[in-house]
Amino acid sequence: MKNIDFFLFCLIFLGWCKISSAQNIPRGEIDIENFVEDLFGMQREEMDYEDLYEGLLQTLLNPINLNKTNPEELKSIFILTPDQINQFFEYRRKFGELISIYELQAIPEFDLETIYRLLPFVVVEEKNQNNVSLWKRIGEAKDSYFLFRHRRVWETRRGFTPPDTLSNGNLSSRYLGDPNSLYGRFRIQQSKDFSLGFTIDKDPGEQFIWDPSTNRYGFNFLSYHFTLYNKGKWKAITVGDFQMQFGQGLVFGAGFSAGKGAETITTVRRSSFGIRPYTAALEFGFFRGAAGTYQAGPVQITLLASDVPRDANLQVQVDTIENASAIITSLQSSGLHRTPTEISYKNRAREKNIGGNIHYQSRNKNLQVGFNGLYTQFSQPFLRNQRVYNQFEFSGQENHIQSIYFSYNFQNYFFFGESARSASGGTGSILGLMSSLHPKLSFSLLWRDYSRNFHTFYGNAFGEGSRPINERGTYLGLNFKPNIRYNLSFYYDRFQFPWLRFRVYAPSYGEEWFGRFTYRPKRNTLLFIQARHELKTRNVSEYPGFQSSYLLDQGFRNNYIVNLDQKLDRRWSIRSRVSASTFRFDGKRTKGFAISQDLNADFERWRVSSRIALFDTDDFDNRQFLYERNVLWLFSIPALHGQGMRYYLLTQYKLNRRLTFWLRWAQTLYTDREIIGSGLQQINGSTLTETNFQLRYQFNR
Repeated sequence: MKNIDFFLFCLIFLGWCKISSAQNIPRGEIDIENFVEDLFGMQREEMDYEDLYEGLLQTLLNPINLNKTNPEELKSIFILTPDQINQFFEYRRKFGELISIYELQAIPEFDLETIYRLLPFVVVEEKNQNNVSLWKRIGEAKDSYFLFRHRRVWETRRGFTPPDTLSNGNLSSRYLGDPNSLYGRFRIQQSKDFSLGFTIDKDPGEQFIWDPSTNRYGFNFLSYHFTLYNKGKWKAITVGDFQMQFGQGLVFGAGFSAGKGAETITTVRRSSFGIRPYTAALEFGFFRGAAGTYQAGPVQITLLASDVPRDANLQVQVDTIENASAIITSLQSSGLHRTPTEISYKNRAREKNIGGNIHYQSRNKNLQVGFNGLYTQFSQPFLRNQRVYNQFEFSGQENHIQSIYFSYNFQNYFFFGESARSASGGTGSILGLMSSLHPKLSFSLLWRDYSRNFHTFYGNAFGEGSRPINERGTYLGLNFKPNIRYNLSFYYDRFQFPWLRFRVYAPSYGEEWFGRFTYRPKRNTLLFIQARHELKTRNVSEYPGFQSSYLLDQGFRNNYIVNLDQKLDRRWSIRSRVSASTFRFDGKRTKGFAISQDLNADFERWRVSSRIALFDTDDFDNRQFLYERNVLWLFSIPALHGQGMRYYLLTQYKLNRRLTFWLRWAQTLYTDREIIGSGLQQINGSTLTETNFQLRYQFNR
């Protein structure tokens, strides 16, 4: 036993030396740019990136304790393969709890690249402060801060100009507020112990006004929460705003859930992490009320009650005996309240939810089985304006949905699935498998079927569409990594839509494949080549010259990327990228490309990031998505189309241990237009300039 202990100590020491000599990465820091590149092979505008990034942030702020974790937690960060997770728990079974985080290098199948990606999300120590009062722990928490952000577009949009006089003598609509965007966040938390805070937000064009009659109280949006963890048998208790994730996301699907991207294996599965505080500035997609999770042996029971206001368009409906009643014709999810019309939507309806979850985990943690249930009631009946494609969407005042799910780990095979049924009788089902067929080869397979009348308001399941409805599909993913230098990832997804969709007035089908080859000749250099092909159907009548609304054609889109990351020395790094695309539809072929060059520097207190990009696309279908660095915890993926140039400069300065400043300037210069945007967002000119200023003050530092 002493020989084993001595050998283990040597491995830890050598691993620590090797990692330290390569690069010192403090816990909590992450190369978010590369991480996003791995999770998303191709950005999609309909994806909710702010909420997704917020989920990633919550994982970073609540690191996983490797000595207390389980397979479900390790799967939730989309980094480790099934074989690596099994090797980790086999190692811990043999040698006991980890002494240092660098001991990971002694685990089979854990290479340096995997460990570097894992470091920001995990810790090995856990301070026991049960004998310290809650208020003292709150007062002394090191993870406590206040953050303030200002954003603005400096060109004048049409919505901020004086109104015009219409032919009927009325004035045209304009924004009532100023063009400044203000955001604040206060947070005090201690991982696995407690979390409390609030978020405030004012969007451009909104008034900073105290007007209870229109539900406006200074900042346009306020979110708040107070959550306790691990208090006896209570695993979590929360009041305020929160989200929930159980099963595969058919009923409760909030939080950090990636889709199809360069990480082709681990992202197909959702993890049951339970209750999570809601801290984003999006004004929809969360519960407001109270929830709690109670541990009863191998069973966890979670209950929730929520009553949250919703922005809605209300209209008066008169029945056959001339009784008038209000109905909801649409729910607004933009969260914008800039004009009198948008203000009239604010908090016009209420949504009540009662639900819960029962979750069983076997003693060896290989089997999980659970049940979800959620009942939703609106304050008025929901009767949307009928369109040819939305006949099976939700209508009425009440909905209930139930599901059962499972997850089973057998050697290197992870099986998972969920099946749900809504009040309409519509069903949704997912069945999947992840496996390490070989230490160098991983495999994933997922089948899903969401009927056209399946109604889930908080679902976020895997799929081609932005919601789990009216879709069937099969996904196959592969990842081959012969050694630390080379990696090949590939997926193929075949899907069909049994009923009509927006801009697709007939049942349709599609397919998508993606491949990325990554070459890392040394630690400081990364090269990848990426290709993506997508086939989808859409209405031809969207284009001029056609009369029929039901004439369809297949659209073929191809995207290509070549990317080189190079760390020149301890301070300087560069990124060079060329992306291109083609789109073929209705006998026409268009194309586009973008070339970008980044230069980044790290001078400890000072950090500087910059980019210059040239783009030229024939149309909007060839828009080029380029992830950009931004101020801390802000996401930016502009869609570049037309002709022009975009550049930005981001600086970060750490004044002292408590106070840090960020300033970002970005500008897009178009060479093919003199008007940018349309409607009230229209800018008369060829440039679009945006600034972001942010400060963060950390208490107890």
